[in-house]
Amino acid sequence: MLADYNDLGSFETFLAILARLRGPDGCPWDKKQTHESLRKYLLEESHEALEAIESGDPKRLAEELGDVLLQVGLNAQVGQDSGTFTIKDVLRSINAKLIYRHPHVFGDVKVADADEVVANWEKLKAKEKGEKQSALDGVPKSLPALAYSQEIQGRAAKLGFEWPDMAGVLDKVREEIGEFERAKAKAELEHELGDIFAALVNVGRRLNMDVEGAMRKANQRFERRFRHMEESARAQGKKFGELPLDRQEELWQEAKRAMG
Repeated sequence: MLADYNDLGSFETFLAILARLRGPDGCPWDKKQTHESLRKYLLEESHEALEAIESGDPKRLAEELGDVLLQVGLNAQVGQDSGTFTIKDVLRSINAKLIYRHPHVFGDVKVADADEVVANWEKLKAKEKGEKQSALDGVPKSLPALAYSQEIQGRAAKLGFEWPDMAGVLDKVREEIGEFERAKAKAELEHELGDIFAALVNVGRRLNMDVEGAMRKANQRFERRFRHMEESARAQGKKFGELPLDRQEELWQEAKRAMG
């Protein structure tokens, strides 16, 4: 009964609901889920939380973070049902990690600023995980391509594989564009296009920008402007796709002025 779960702000209530959903008299959909079947939902909910952050709407963000928490809780309940791990193992792991990697808070280590905190974090993380074959080990392959590129380039840069200044980074962008212009076959064009993307990611990384976030914002701008163009065409009794290119370009410039 719903009355059994009246403290909706309680983590214990959350766990009890999940246990009930996965229980003998629970929900058929929830009972059939596995770690593998839940993968796509974890990814989707994480991206929706990112969109909520970008929207600046705290109420929406709270809701989307709840959906992310649901995926954590469901996976923990699947683990408990299969006898492999429980939510306490999840909490024990993250709590121990937070204490261990913050010796400047929970120990006697002194740090000067946030940069030093990050440097210590990486050292402790490396010690925790043991000797690696490559500095690139551990980067999730499932990351979006731009985020993955930024992470592996950043790791390489920490070992000195880095242009000394931004001029060298921009020269590399121009070099890759030149190679793209000289390419002929489709496979070669694809290869060079990928190198252009990677070089541009390096520009953003050097500027301490989130390139994945920058790309999402660019997509949002394009969508806003394009929808504005379509609406403008309809207001004039036209179909956007039937307009000549020069008129479409005029609408694009109008949209840029109107939508930013």
